[in-house]
Amino acid sequence: MNYIKHLTGFFEKVVLDKALNPTHVSLYMALFQFWNCNRFKNPISINRDEVMRISKISSKATYHKCLKNLHSLGYINYEPSYNPFKGSHVILFNFSEDLKPAPKSERKLKNEPLIESVSEQALNKSCTSNETSTEQAVVPSINYINNTNSSNEKNVANLNEQAKKIEEENNIQLKNQKSKEEKSSAKKKEKEFVFTSSKVEKPTIEIVKTYFQENNFPGLEAQKFFNYFSSVGWLVGGKIPMINWQAAAQNWIINSVNFNHNTDTTPTNRPKHLNTATDKNYAEPL
Repeated sequence: MNYIKHLTGFFEKVVLDKALNPTHVSLYMALFQFWNCNRFKNPISINRDEVMRISKISSKATYHKCLKNLHSLGYINYEPSYNPFKGSHVILFNFSEDLKPAPKSERKLKNEPLIESVSEQALNKSCTSNETSTEQAVVPSINYINNTNSSNEKNVANLNEQAKKIEEENNIQLKNQKSKEEKSSAKKKEKEFVFTSSKVEKPTIEIVKTYFQENNFPGLEAQKFFNYFSSVGWLVGGKIPMINWQAAAQNWIINSVNFNHNTDTTPTNRPKHLNTATDKNYAEPL
């Protein structure tokens, strides 16, 4: 068996068969390698792991699907064993017989429609019978090239359409990003405007003391109020700038009065077991 003619016949079938994909071709070439190692004797026993390793197929489902497709399309005859200890059998057909030259009587009948489709330049050439046969053999390849060129043009058009769609999607994404950035920048400007507009002049310690004295409150509390809010940058809660420091001072006075009132309560006669002094001697028993 001439394996070169066999592979030539196989690839001629592959070109015309639109149901095959690269995975089918890879699987068939792996089976052909097993057939070659078996000296082209049928049937051959195959091991799934070995065939998947050679054909570079990583999925078992894909492997079985492609094997059944090759069987249904007439490239092989697959006989599964359904036994993990016994390999399945595969019969490969010889495609080199399809390349044998046809007799002269059949060749004339087959070549008649081809002669009509040949251009006038090919018909006007003075050549022998052998040369005419070669010219007629070239015609289908030219048609095939034309078909492939048209398919390539379609593919290029499809690629151009896909590129346009991708560009449109990218433009839409850029517009969305720009709109989001503009909105975020507008929000920041509003916050900055609110912050700047809400700023007030910081009072001095003398103004604060006079305000506390007018409310019949000691100057020590005024000093505490001034020191506290000066340390936090005159912010309420450490975040919001103070708008009216007099209102904050009134809250300070009310809270300090309540605090002092709570601290001035008369102590009860309840024993304070948990209160300890700073100079407690821990060596003494409890």
